[in-house]
Amino acid sequence: MRRSPLFSGVIYLLLGILFTYFAVQSVRDDGWGFFTYMLVFLATLDFGSGLRMIMIHFKIRKQLHNKK
Repeated sequence: MRRSPLFSGVIYLLLGILFTYFAVQSVRDDGWGFFTYMLVFLATLDFGSGLRMIMIHFKIRKQLHNKK
């Protein structure tokens, strides 16, 4: 069974929020280090992927609606 782009996008956004939370906690505890930068980088990738997947979902939905 294939997952819809909307579902995947929401999962990516949730992961981005989770990595952002961990990055903030890491800065509070230890300051800016390699691990914190890695968490920020992963959060950025996840937010970007999530938004892209959600935009793909609406683009596909619009194309399907126009064909009817």
